[in-house]
Amino acid sequence: MSSTELPGVRAAAAAVAPTVSAVRVAEGERLRSVTLAGLTLNVRSRPPERTGLAPALYVHGLGGSSQNWSALMPLLQDVVDGEALDLPGFGDSPPPDDGNYSVTGHARAVIRFLDAGERGPVHLFGNSLGGAVATRVAAVRPDLVRTLTLISPALPEIRVQLSAAPTALLAVPGLVSLFARMSRDWTAEERTRGVMALCYGDPARVSDAGFRAAVAEMERRLELPYFWDAMARSARGIVDAYTLGGQHGLWRQAERVLAPTQLVYGGRDRLVSYRMARRASAAFRDSRLLTLPDAGHVAMMEYPEAVAQAFRELLDEDGGS
Repeated sequence: MSSTELPGVRAAAAAVAPTVSAVRVAEGERLRSVTLAGLTLNVRSRPPERTGLAPALYVHGLGGSSQNWSALMPLLQDVVDGEALDLPGFGDSPPPDDGNYSVTGHARAVIRFLDAGERGPVHLFGNSLGGAVATRVAAVRPDLVRTLTLISPALPEIRVQLSAAPTALLAVPGLVSLFARMSRDWTAEERTRGVMALCYGDPARVSDAGFRAAVAEMERRLELPYFWDAMARSARGIVDAYTLGGQHGLWRQAERVLAPTQLVYGGRDRLVSYRMARRASAAFRDSRLLTLPDAGHVAMMEYPEAVAQAFRELLDEDGGS
């Protein structure tokens, strides 16, 4: 049994304390709360087209939420029964009681959710930070993961791209509060444009409706009293994970993953270097690679059809289950 597994905890639907404003729910989606000891998770789902489909779980990246999967989920609802988590402190999930935002802490939350709901093994998806989390889950609890799909996973890089430096600087103690004060006059629209410029290969692909929804979500997040703390501590968790060696190192854990793995990398990714695709392909023992030259850091939002097709091919190779 892994040290990240906490057995014997049962999930139950529970009401989360009211947030400043309502979180967005796309047509056909449902939201529910799951309460575990010291942890409450918001879960977004889209009912599958038929019963009996294998379960899937989607895990977002730093600063993201379960909404990051709203473009991909409907494209796969005929082949999986999908749910997307808001990690602790993100989306509509409140901070964890223990304040643990490390990669291991987030992985523990995912494991506890899967164990409590008895949904494993699942087709596990992860983007960015969520990709690091999903890698750790697949390594330490192979019984919970049927296949693994990683989109620009945040795995350690020796030479970090210059454009990713501001994100890493969030981990520096005190810098987030300084930045929050310096940027207090920035509008939600300005912040949203900055995030999209960093995360998208071509921000012009975002529709007007999509941009307005993103601005509204940014306004909601900025009203949350724990927003900056969750960002800073999770960024610090990524930096700490990058420095771990031995069996707890993320590359070492990637080598331990048994599940068939689909890797997706974007040629215009400014946060996770495109050059890491080759190393990841070599590290994951049963991997296949999709490269999207025009995609940025969030291919499942920019090119959901291509990501969906890659997963379907993975599913076919895995016997279609």
